[in-house]
Amino acid sequence: MFKYFPQTTYDIKHMLGVIGLSTVDDLFKMVPRSIIKKGKINLNNSLNEIELIENMTEISKLNKSLEIFRGAGSYDHHTPSIIPYLVQRSEFLTSYTPYQPEISQGTLQYIFEFQSMITKLTGLYIANASMYDGATSTAEAVLMAYNSTNKNKILVSATLNPNTIEVIKTYAKNHQIEIILVPETNGKTSLEFIKSQTDYAAVVVQNPNYYGLIEDYHNFAEVIHKEEALFIMNNDPSTLAVISSPEELGVDIAVGDGQSLGIPLSFGGPYVGYLATTKKLMRRMPGRIVGVTKDIDGKRAFVLTLQAREQHIRRCRATSNICSNQSLMALWVTVYLSLMGTEGLEKVNEISYVNSHYLHDKLLETNLFEKVYDENFLKEFVLKAKFDPKLIERKLIDKNYLFGLPLNDNRVLFAVTEKSSIKKIDLFVEAIKNVL
Repeated sequence: MFKYFPQTTYDIKHMLGVIGLSTVDDLFKMVPRSIIKKGKINLNNSLNEIELIENMTEISKLNKSLEIFRGAGSYDHHTPSIIPYLVQRSEFLTSYTPYQPEISQGTLQYIFEFQSMITKLTGLYIANASMYDGATSTAEAVLMAYNSTNKNKILVSATLNPNTIEVIKTYAKNHQIEIILVPETNGKTSLEFIKSQTDYAAVVVQNPNYYGLIEDYHNFAEVIHKEEALFIMNNDPSTLAVISSPEELGVDIAVGDGQSLGIPLSFGGPYVGYLATTKKLMRRMPGRIVGVTKDIDGKRAFVLTLQAREQHIRRCRATSNICSNQSLMALWVTVYLSLMGTEGLEKVNEISYVNSHYLHDKLLETNLFEKVYDENFLKEFVLKAKFDPKLIERKLIDKNYLFGLPLNDNRVLFAVTEKSSIKKIDLFVEAIKNVL
């Protein structure tokens, strides 16, 4: 049973004795007996390599590739083929934190490049080495605000992704942080509600928001900073090539998910989060930070810096106990941004904008949908269906289409990227009409 465990029989007996147990099975006494497998697991006979490939090939035929018209935080953008070729080189495939700079210059440099690119996109002073995903980076920003202001009330816009709101609530629960939802007005964050609030640590918003709308946040920072609170903004980073940057809007902490920067959907992960902030708040940041210095010979060198903030140094007094990052996915984003450049990102947004507005108008022409919002959107939008949208989801999957995400009140959230040509959009609209 313990064939691959480094512990000896003596080690195991000693550890069990320390915690007052007799056997390893005692560790699982809380598991209901009814769900515990008794006896040996009935596995098939082993396969040789040829048989295994044939078996896996047959299983792969069960997969179904769909044309995707859904987003809600994960977007079907194009991944240049050179990215997986570079990222999957063996030199990069390690989960090891590069504590020893003498042997980790390559890893440290690409993390530094990632940080530099995030600061350029957001306009803020410093970024960390990455987070798990956009939801956890947003929740970590909330903790930053809580620790920086010593206030335990956070205002969260109702136009933030619901999944992100749930992660924030999970983080907040054991810190006794009160989460107050800022209501929406016509799909936008209510500034008037924020003006009515006092003694809060931060306001958290999203741009473009969950409904795909580009909100005007130019007057928010002044209101928030009057309360000596922090302004936290979650962005889809790919859109920062064409919309106002967090720095331009007076944001204190910029967060988001880097998935839209060339990372495949991959059944929901792994993705990568980013967090950027001001010089004033940099010592409150979670996660690793890579800096540049000179070695003993005067050559440029990369090192982990400001480590006194981190849990491997200060344990319970650390700014955060989020100890690892998704640096392989940060490398993915770094390669993507290096390939695309500012002009390439602008082009991706331009094509996505044209395609999404084309689908929006074509769906309205069918008289099967109604307009919900009049505001600007970039690649994602909401329409109200004149039917129950859940009833056609499966039918469209059978026709190799992933329909938009059904919301409440028969509303549907659609997303369109540069991958959806006009021809594909026309075929999708026809498929919707045919299944009704």
